[in-house]
Amino acid sequence: QVQLVESGGGLVQAGGSLRLACAASGRTFSCYAMGWFRQCPGKEREFVAAMTWSSINVYYADSVKGRFTISRDSAKNTVYLQMNSLKPEETAVYYCAAKHGYWAVTTGNYDYWGQGTQVTVSS
Repeated sequence: QVQLVESGGGLVQAGGSLRLACAASGRTFSCYAMGWFRQCPGKEREFVAAMTWSSINVYYADSVKGRFTISRDSAKNTVYLQMNSLKPEETAVYYCAAKHGYWAVTTGNYDYWGQGTQVTVSS
């Protein structure tokens, strides 16, 4: 019902910034949340940030608070993740996800997932 396409990943030096985008297509939801997750090599997929679409309530992992910002452009059906002061240990594949409802947005129980985009932070 919903397709998610991420963009904006790439190579950046430590301390640099990247802005990821996730464009959603397909049927629209009356109530849903969007999230960003990342999976580092050899590690479990972890929550990064999330937001409720209509009310713009936002949630962040403790490790990224103050450095990452999640936002949306409703006209484009796109959610963004602005990542500042990136660290080498944050090298990972970053995934966009969407789910119906607003419950448990910091967990991995989402209904739709993007293909992922590689973010590499060099030292």
